[in-house]
Amino acid sequence: MEAWEELPHMSLVTTNSKAPQAKMTVQDSCLSLIKYFLFVFNLFFFVLGSLIFCFGIWILIDKTSFVSFVGLSFGPLQVLSKALAITGILTMGLALLGCVGALKELRCLLGLYFGFLLLLFATQITLGILISTQRVLLERKVQTMVLETIRNYRANPEETTAEESWDYVQFQLRCCGWNSPQDWFHVQSLKNNESEAHHVPCSCFNSSSTNDSAIFDKIFPQRSRLPLARPRHSTDLCLVPVSRHIYQEGCARSLQKWLHNNLISIVGICLGIGLLELGVMALSIFQCRNLDHVYDRLIRYG
Repeated sequence: MEAWEELPHMSLVTTNSKAPQAKMTVQDSCLSLIKYFLFVFNLFFFVLGSLIFCFGIWILIDKTSFVSFVGLSFGPLQVLSKALAITGILTMGLALLGCVGALKELRCLLGLYFGFLLLLFATQITLGILISTQRVLLERKVQTMVLETIRNYRANPEETTAEESWDYVQFQLRCCGWNSPQDWFHVQSLKNNESEAHHVPCSCFNSSSTNDSAIFDKIFPQRSRLPLARPRHSTDLCLVPVSRHIYQEGCARSLQKWLHNNLISIVGICLGIGLLELGVMALSIFQCRNLDHVYDRLIRYG
């Protein structure tokens, strides 16, 4: 009788001891999966940030060969290289916090990682709200800046960064002036004393209508061979008369068309980045909050 009475008591103890162990195993597996996912995710972005940083430094150091390949002017290219280098450094730093914090299970690093991601997400939301609410004011400021650049075109041969950037915008968007080619008619540096005909920069020239590649070489001589490349600050002006084949549409209209045609892609990319940041923030804060179980288990069995 004593043996029969002890059997239920023994089976009850055994059944209750398996439940917490199974629950702990599932929780540990979930935390391990989140840990290694965050590590691999941030490792990928660390490598990506390194590539962006190296690419920016390469452009900054070896501007001549890159200019000859792309056709960009030195001024915009220098700004682009510095922006790429800074972006690469920030990406590497943020990814390093996530890698080390997730792999070593350090709450302070995970908290910093979550804080920086939250700050980045809040900055993006703020910029989006400002752009949408202050769109008219932003358009006016851009218009004022562009018209001032056109008005002072080649007035100072030592400071041509803005002018070269605008030439590149006109060439890429296939436009002339901000509102129309008439924006160039009152620029003093473009007036020819020998002729009363109006002239515009060669970046307004529609080379596709005449298949004239010589004009293209005058606009961006950097794409020609390096010994023949124009120096950064050049006093030579490349002008074409208005009577020839030029773009008749202003860049304001061309920019609106480009934004309208690419609006879905831009919104999709921004939405995808925002959802990705929210997902990573949720995983990082989940791991950070559940580290108490890991620490208790280490203290208990350590």
